[in-house]
Amino acid sequence: MNSSFIALIANIALTISVIVAVIFGIAQVRSAARDRRERLTLDILSSFQTKEFAEMLHHTTFTKFPATRGEWLKMEPQDQIRFVQFTQQMESLGLLLAERLINIDLVDKTLGAYVVHMWEKCKPVILDTRITNDDPFLSEYFQWMAEQIDRRMKERPRKPFHLSSRTAI
Repeated sequence: MNSSFIALIANIALTISVIVAVIFGIAQVRSAARDRRERLTLDILSSFQTKEFAEMLHHTTFTKFPATRGEWLKMEPQDQIRFVQFTQQMESLGLLLAERLINIDLVDKTLGAYVVHMWEKCKPVILDTRITNDDPFLSEYFQWMAEQIDRRMKERPRKPFHLSSRTAI
C-alpha cells in the first residue's frame, strides 16, 4: 500500500468520525432540550396543584378587579399583593410560552379560557397602569398569551379529551 492510499483512508475515517460526532451531538442537544421541556412542564403542572394556586383561582374568579391604577391604589394592601402575585404568575407563564419553553397545548389544556377571561378582567387596570406609570411592557406576556389562547380557541376549538377518539387505551 502506498502512503497516499493510507492517507485517503485516514481522511475518510476522520471525516466519518466528525460526522458521527456531529450527529451524536445534535441528538444529545435535542434530548437535553426535550428533557428540559418535560421537567418544566411537570413543574408547572405541580404548581397548578397547590393550595395556594387554588386560592388564587378562587380569589381572582370572585373578586371585582379595579378599572384604574387609582382604584387599585385604594384596595387593601393584601388585595394589591394578590393582584400583583397573580399577574406576575400569568406574566411568567406567558414568558415561558413566548420563549417556547412550554407548549401552548399545556396552557390551553390546563387553564385555557381562564387565561382569556382573567386577561379581560385585568385589562382595564393594566392598560391604565401602562399609561400612568409610562410602562408599556407591564404584563405584556400575559396579554400576548391570552390573545394567543383566545385566537386558538376561536380558530381551532379543541374537542374535550373525553369525547375524542384518543380516549381508548
